[in-house]
Amino acid sequence: MANEHGEFLVQAATYLAAAAVAVPIFNRFKLGSILGYLAAGVVAGPYALNLLHQEEGVFHIAEFGVVLFLFVIGLELSLPRLWALRRDIFGLGAAQIALTGAVLATIFLTARVMPMGAAAIGGLSLAFSSTAFALQYLKDRGELNTSYGARAFPILLMQDLMVVPLLAAIPFAAAGAVSLAEDFDVDKGWAALGRAVFVIAAIVYGGRFALNPLLRHVAGSGSREAFAATALLLVAVASLAVSWVGLPMGLGAFLAGVLLAESSYRHQIETDIEPFRGLLLGLFFILIGARLNLDVIVDQWMIVLGGAFGLVLVKAGLLYGLSRAFGARHEDALLTGAVLSQGGEFGFVVFSVGADVALFTADQATLLTAIVTISMVMTPFLMMAARRARRAEAQSMEGLETPPSGKGHVVIAGFGRVGQIISQVISAAGIDVIAIDKDPLHIRNAERFGFKVYYGDAARLDVLLTAGAFDARAVIFTMDDRNAVNHAVAALRQRVPNAFILVVAHDRLHEIVLQKFDPDVIVRETLESSLLLARRTLAKLEFSDEIIEDFIEQFRKRDRERLLAQMDAGPEAGREHIHQKFERVGGAS
Repeated sequence: MANEHGEFLVQAATYLAAAAVAVPIFNRFKLGSILGYLAAGVVAGPYALNLLHQEEGVFHIAEFGVVLFLFVIGLELSLPRLWALRRDIFGLGAAQIALTGAVLATIFLTARVMPMGAAAIGGLSLAFSSTAFALQYLKDRGELNTSYGARAFPILLMQDLMVVPLLAAIPFAAAGAVSLAEDFDVDKGWAALGRAVFVIAAIVYGGRFALNPLLRHVAGSGSREAFAATALLLVAVASLAVSWVGLPMGLGAFLAGVLLAESSYRHQIETDIEPFRGLLLGLFFILIGARLNLDVIVDQWMIVLGGAFGLVLVKAGLLYGLSRAFGARHEDALLTGAVLSQGGEFGFVVFSVGADVALFTADQATLLTAIVTISMVMTPFLMMAARRARRAEAQSMEGLETPPSGKGHVVIAGFGRVGQIISQVISAAGIDVIAIDKDPLHIRNAERFGFKVYYGDAARLDVLLTAGAFDARAVIFTMDDRNAVNHAVAALRQRVPNAFILVVAHDRLHEIVLQKFDPDVIVRETLESSLLLARRTLAKLEFSDEIIEDFIEQFRKRDRERLLAQMDAGPEAGREHIHQKFERVGGAS
């Protein structure tokens, strides 16, 4: 037993060390974390240093990272969002998958390297681009809402939508390859279909009525660990339910994500699941890298390199033509093709699953995995070219597009008394508002009046970024907890230096602290209301509007001078300004 525990710890330490060494190196050279995980797996795998052992149990655990990834994809796909992007998603995106898949499948069939079923699945899987690479590039540079970024995102969205159907089609394609007709039982087939429909319907309809009350109950406990455990449990239950009827586990996770896409708890769920998803998906890629047969790759390096270059050229060319057909300018079509020309990480899943069910031979799966990997290695260099093209385009404003709403969005952190009023004004101005609050009571009260408030701890940077703070037009902090406000403002300013940050300070001492974190606007919670009451009182005492305005301006100036003195010398400084009379001491006008 002790030896088994020791072996487990050695393996765990090896996985962590491989990731800790390789990923920072690859990120330093702008090559991306996925390539770092793959490289770590290759070096530590059985075909190199032989530090990792191919234990199926570990691989199955790692596959749960893919399941969580599908769940997160579902969280991003609410029905209103799909409808707003319907032309590019279901038009351009669907055309890209179908045309690219057909061309690549035709190449496989013409070369006589695969039968029909394998060629179709292989072509479609290679039509997918790398969401991890492309979106990371676009988000890091704030280019999701540029003309080419706004066109690339719906294509990736459609590819993500097609992941589940493609995974579900693999067993049928494999069965066709070994003569489906001989073994297929019609009655059993109808029974299996009935079970699948029943389970999916149960997930959809049961989830619509049960998920929000359950999450509201758990959120009310205030336990972050319980909330994260509940989110993981939902994914596991939905995945196991569809697995019971023979469908891919990812389908259940995807459905659960879609059901929660409109939930107030979406951002907190995504934030809590992210560490598990990231670690398990990283482990999955390490194991994929460990499975790369370097002997086969070295022996057939011309096929691997030729296949990677061919894949990039075919995809870039087809993406260029389709983008032009859907109205893109020449420069945008080139950039879209460059950004999405690599193979995607889900190709690894398809080739692995396909090899397990004998759809692909072991050598074919190895070669296809290597081709996708090499095409991903080419991605950073394609991105460099895209960046240069983008800089040339950015010399004029032509071709830049605004966010889908037309005016960007504003993030409001905290939906109490102040946040509600701010939200009403900004929304009435036609600007999209993303409001976050961690109090379920605030959320339920807001929903009664038609407000959409997401559940999440706005003091956490990851929640803010998940809610869109990175590219928001403004981020407004109105939370009651001043320590949480201080932490959030400091973290956001460090992570997003160009963010426009507005903060409600609880009092002048809080404002002094906030000045250290360099927000753009600080408004003291009671200052403006107090000045308004003072203004109304002076008016009742028959001071003229001109004198009242002058008094208010003098007070603001003295208050600012006192605040600066307190920042330099402490809270007791500037006391002389408190009782100083106004320069124009007048009676009633």
